[in-house]
Amino acid sequence: MTELLRLENIRKTFPGVVANDNVDLVIEKGEIHALLGENGAGKSTLMNCVYGVYRPDSGKIIWKGKEVTILQAKDAINLGIGMVHQHFMLVPPLSVAENVVLGLPSPKEPLLDLASVEEAIRKSGEKYHLRVDPKAKIWQLPVGVQQRVEILKALYREAELLILDEPTAVLTPGEVEDLFKILKALVEDGLSIIFITHKLEEVMAACDRVTVLRDGEVVDTVDIADTNQSELAKMMVGREVFLKMDKPVLEPGEVVLSVEALSAKDDRDLPAVKEVSFEVRRNEILGIAGVDGNGQTELGQAITGLRPTTGGKFLVLGKEATHCEPRDIIKMNVSYIPPDRQHTGLLMDFSITENLIGKKYCDEPYSKRGVFQKKTINDFVDQSIDDFDVRTPGPEIAVKLLSGGNQQKVILAREVSGKPDLLVAAQPARGLDIGATEYVHKQMVEARNNGAAILLISTELEEILSLSDRIAVMYEGEIMGIVPGKDADIHQIGQMMAGVLRLDKKIETEQKEVDKV
Repeated sequence: MTELLRLENIRKTFPGVVANDNVDLVIEKGEIHALLGENGAGKSTLMNCVYGVYRPDSGKIIWKGKEVTILQAKDAINLGIGMVHQHFMLVPPLSVAENVVLGLPSPKEPLLDLASVEEAIRKSGEKYHLRVDPKAKIWQLPVGVQQRVEILKALYREAELLILDEPTAVLTPGEVEDLFKILKALVEDGLSIIFITHKLEEVMAACDRVTVLRDGEVVDTVDIADTNQSELAKMMVGREVFLKMDKPVLEPGEVVLSVEALSAKDDRDLPAVKEVSFEVRRNEILGIAGVDGNGQTELGQAITGLRPTTGGKFLVLGKEATHCEPRDIIKMNVSYIPPDRQHTGLLMDFSITENLIGKKYCDEPYSKRGVFQKKTINDFVDQSIDDFDVRTPGPEIAVKLLSGGNQQKVILAREVSGKPDLLVAAQPARGLDIGATEYVHKQMVEARNNGAAILLISTELEEILSLSDRIAVMYEGEIMGIVPGKDADIHQIGQMMAGVLRLDKKIETEQKEVDKV
């Protein structure tokens, strides 16, 4: 095959961190090349060097046999390199069409030809099963649809090399299959693809070759035909990894969260949660399954006081909390892991210390009579960094300089270390690699074993099946049914996720009685 891109001895450092340590990589024309590694291994940093987001400290980027200097994304686009980032590079106030053509010349300069762009987006959406309203504003769209816009934006530019950083993180299994068909069709036309993912089954299903990074260095590059998931996982982490959580069988305790006919609207003022009812008890994890955009995010926000409710009520340990402010709900010993760690989970420019005490900085023992208790704060922060294995040069480093996995560990340390009565965890392992996912899951199971009631909201069906004691399925804002987590019927859950099946009230009542036994 013809060589398209060659990286030689690429080195990139940040304060206290070597992200890429003399990395060599070859991408051939017409292949799908997987890039694997734990968070912090340097995958995204390496690709950001190729795309012009970062400039490598040393090393060579060779494109089609010639050494090139890529100073900004525009240089990469002009060469024929496109990238879909894990954390979206979209402008929220602009429309889908405006985001797609942002930075590109218009055939009707100085005017925009949005009509033709919108038509092209509709055609691409139909062709690639990535349907989206081209006139919609980005801020109005759920996370899954925003990801589609990023993919459409890259496809619109018709790059010769397409870099996809965790592109399937917010797609349904059906959409993932459609995406793989798209990628293979593009490869048949000569396009090359770099596929960054933490999902080993996707690597085996979609890719031709795989390069594994660990601690900023290349472990190996192998053909997919010559390896398997177990070998790849061991190369990524350096040890055996177990994703199926070992949960002791526990008797559910008192009702911690009781939700009765709860309703709420989304950001577009449309009904998102429709008369939802369920209970979560101590020592259990209730998983909320469903395709992204069916009201799960709004449900989590309503229960944590971040979104007003329009009907119904919910109680925490018997105390009504329906119209409480977030701070009041926090005082009820409720913790929240939000679905977007960078926008709602952390203050990115603030230090690890500031983020860890951010919820209770003005309360004892961190503050007394308005004075910070520095020794108490420092002891807590040091213990949290140690207990939750946050990889950092020090507690005063800004969280924006941490990898995604370590950012998530900071959130876990803040939310779980206080031993909450109720933990609402929305997409707790989104975008994390196999090792970091295992760690997050262990912490949640430990919290459940220690008496917490956990509401797990996830679009990852494997995560729901692995962790949940009971599973509730949401479709278009409604609960389609609640089933036991053990030996759950995946086909039945899939039908409920698609809105094809709804358990009737009689079955739900019977199931509730079984759960009490």
